[in-house]
Amino acid sequence: MKLLLHTCCAPCSVYCIQKLRKDNIEPVIYWYNPNIHPYMEYKARRDTLKEYTKSIGVEAIFEENYGLREFCKNVIDDLDNRCQYCYRTRLEKTVQYAKENGYDAFCTTLLISPYQNHEKLKQTGEELEKEYGIHFYYQDFREGFRQGQNEARELGLYMQKYCGCIFSEEIRYYNHNQAKPDIPMDLKTIKEEKPQIKKIENKEAYMDMLLEADPSKASIMKYLNDSDVYGLKLNDEIISLAVILHIDNSTLELKNLVTKEKYRNKGYAKRLLKHLCGNYKQKYDKMIVETTENNIPFYVKQGFDKYEKTIKNYFIDNYNEEIKDGDLICTDMIYYSKDLKKR
Repeated sequence: MKLLLHTCCAPCSVYCIQKLRKDNIEPVIYWYNPNIHPYMEYKARRDTLKEYTKSIGVEAIFEENYGLREFCKNVIDDLDNRCQYCYRTRLEKTVQYAKENGYDAFCTTLLISPYQNHEKLKQTGEELEKEYGIHFYYQDFREGFRQGQNEARELGLYMQKYCGCIFSEEIRYYNHNQAKPDIPMDLKTIKEEKPQIKKIENKEAYMDMLLEADPSKASIMKYLNDSDVYGLKLNDEIISLAVILHIDNSTLELKNLVTKEKYRNKGYAKRLLKHLCGNYKQKYDKMIVETTENNIPFYVKQGFDKYEKTIKNYFIDNYNEEIKDGDLICTDMIYYSKDLKKR
């Protein structure tokens, strides 16, 4: 098979190339990324990929287009959905080149990243396959994300800190540099109660809260009685819950993690999860989490960075009603794991 592999950067290509070669497919690398800004970032990623592909003896094609103005013009009116434009633009250019130059199929290294919208990428590739008559060679490379990143660091490759466009860089900067509001002088003497973590014994008393994360009571009851339940308590109120199921002598599974709506996006679930991982690592090696596409970035940031498996159509087969996570209609259940012993 003559395969054209759209490549976003050198670190993401490491495992993808290895996996394809293992499957007896010798890819041709295709660089086309007008979404990467500013120019010095674009240059750093491009030049790193040039050096890396040369070092491993893989053919690479570089389609130069530092497309700052064009990219901004096309996404500025709908920044929240800019990724769809980005996916479509890069993959369409890839499939056009593939068709014009006699390739059998195309693929992309974007499929390795747990931070990308995997299902949207797959959907875009399949749509382009129908439009251009070139096979979209789909591979879920996410299982090798951690391995590839570790090897990239060992090789000394340039490791970017954000996805690519100036808007993703702005989000990264904003998240790391938010100014903390000043506390009025008359309130500084008030001692704020610190959250406390306690084990919950009367588990079913919190069913309404658990149903916010898993809308099936029958599903919850299958694991609740055999699980440990912990709550994060603030001002005499349980505001966040975690349900941990013991799988075997070395493995745990996070079955439910939920925070009351008015306390969300304030780091309480993260604090609870970090505390539990710290405690459980004394006896256990690994914690698994089952999640939806939207929540993968959150869990990866908490150390759940090893892709385990996907159960296709899980929510369709196990729930009578359509399950939504934000704007996402849930179909597949995706499993990641965290090495509890890893520092």
